[in-house]
Amino acid sequence: MRMLAAGAVRLAYLLGLPAALLALWGVVTAGDRYLYYPPLNEIAAAFGETWFSTRLADDVLPSLGRLAAGYSGAVLAGVALGVLLGSRPRLRALSEPALEFCRALPPPVLIPVLMLVAGIGDTMKITVIVTGAVWPVLLNTVQGVRSVDEILADTARCYGLTGAARLRRLVLPAASPAIVTGMRQALSIALILMVIGEMFASSSGLGFAIVQFQRGFAIPEMWSGIFLLGLVGFGLSLLFGLFESRVLGWYRGLRNATRGE
Repeated sequence: MRMLAAGAVRLAYLLGLPAALLALWGVVTAGDRYLYYPPLNEIAAAFGETWFSTRLADDVLPSLGRLAAGYSGAVLAGVALGVLLGSRPRLRALSEPALEFCRALPPPVLIPVLMLVAGIGDTMKITVIVTGAVWPVLLNTVQGVRSVDEILADTARCYGLTGAARLRRLVLPAASPAIVTGMRQALSIALILMVIGEMFASSSGLGFAIVQFQRGFAIPEMWSGIFLLGLVGFGLSLLFGLFESRVLGWYRGLRNATRGE
């Protein structure tokens, strides 16, 4: 009974604010008084007609594929480079000015350059996601590797753990909380860059569809695409929460034990 009540409270916290905002939207737009802010019933009707059709395969699935490819590339590159820089202080000091310069560049600024180099296909859009989403993973990985406990490092050295074994059994587990934090931050950035990349010289995707609806003055359809993006982001956040609880279960248990909970 307590578990059921706790689940109901969590659900209320999860859905309470979105439900209140939707109710406020419905009250404000009642009577179709605002041209650019249609009532919820019109958006809901446009949502079903627009996205439960061929656009699911033509726009939604290609967007999710680009997001998955770009995000995966950012995570792999960020972890690999972060482990390398975090474990080698001299290399980190040598590369820090160049990394800071590249990090300061907004990824959308690189789109014209990437269009010249990689064309306007999926390669350009995936590269835009990688160049922007890699930084949280990279920086958090560097910080996690640098903060490995010295006692654990000495213990691993005494047991002869070197190379790949040390990386697998000491460095990555110790840095995993920081790495997962960077991955969470990178996920939201990747979703934003996915949309931005599809708004430039694209023929498919959620970003492309929203811009086309806006240019064609299809306002309910445009808002339905924006709501769909919100639902995609919400769903990805829930899935990442499950992944985080699975990967960092040991860390949370250790932290709770330390606190005496």
